[in-house]
Amino acid sequence: MLITQTPLRVSFFGGGTDQREFYRHTQGCVLSTTIDKYLYVILKERYDKKFVVSWSRKESVESLDEIQHQLVREALRLTTLGPGIEVVTVADIPSEGSGLGSSSTLTVGLLNAFWQFQGETKTPEELARQAVMIEADILRKPVGKQDHYAAAYGNLRTLTFSPNETVTAEKVALPEPTRRRLENNLLLFYTNRTRSADPIISEQKANTESKKPILSRMRDQVALAQQLLQGGDLDGFGRLLHEAWTLKKQLAGGITTPDLDRMYQTALDAGALGGKILGAGGGGFLLVYSPMERQDAVRHAMTAIGYGEMPFRFERDGTKVIFNVRRDSWKVAP
Repeated sequence: MLITQTPLRVSFFGGGTDQREFYRHTQGCVLSTTIDKYLYVILKERYDKKFVVSWSRKESVESLDEIQHQLVREALRLTTLGPGIEVVTVADIPSEGSGLGSSSTLTVGLLNAFWQFQGETKTPEELARQAVMIEADILRKPVGKQDHYAAAYGNLRTLTFSPNETVTAEKVALPEPTRRRLENNLLLFYTNRTRSADPIISEQKANTESKKPILSRMRDQVALAQQLLQGGDLDGFGRLLHEAWTLKKQLAGGITTPDLDRMYQTALDAGALGGKILGAGGGGFLLVYSPMERQDAVRHAMTAIGYGEMPFRFERDGTKVIFNVRRDSWKVAP
């Protein structure tokens, strides 16, 4: 039996510039961090020749092509693993539409588990690149690249996307007191709704040409945000989040709604300096930046209108194996 743990991510700045429609002409750049909320993949050998996959439902099939879970099916196909295996996926958060990069995180975790089960260790770059290939090229999902690379590498990083398809993942070095203050000043509130990101991202991709000036400003905020962090101006970082959210709302319809706008305004009125809906928008989690002395008021105001907080910390590691017990196979070879 083998278990992988792969972290979800919070994206701060530059979202949308990780789409090919943007970075194929100019560099894209994203600032994000992984957090201590995870997707787990549990993998074990079976006594028979079936593929068994347990997620929100359970599948038990004879052939790879019969597997309905697309990410599991294509990750198995790419790694040439099976038959005679059982795959279980478990998540710390709503499994779809959270805005925390769950589908890409799962793909990275699946690939890591499947390769490691066969005794092969892949680099974060290899895992991320293969995960992008599965989602974007094989399944034709309207995804960017940032989530895959964040999940594979972990930590607080700037991710740079070049026209030649290369990606650099540079860790943002912060003094430990600054890192802890940043963690402490960020709050996550659940919007009480999930949504499919595909329609929003598809519209955003279609709008890329006309929205290039906005996307370029969002990309350039990454360097400014990094300067603010490294200079210790965390409140400036929080105010920049507000500017980024104002820009992001202009990229496509459905990114925000009247209810989400009211939710965000409630946080601002209570003392927050900035924030954003994570992921494509439309639901999932609202990230809020608030100085410590104002957080009681922010929490009280959000609780009063029915929104719960999900506590979190930053995660330094990317996808990893947390349990691995290997024994000789007892099955007779076909």
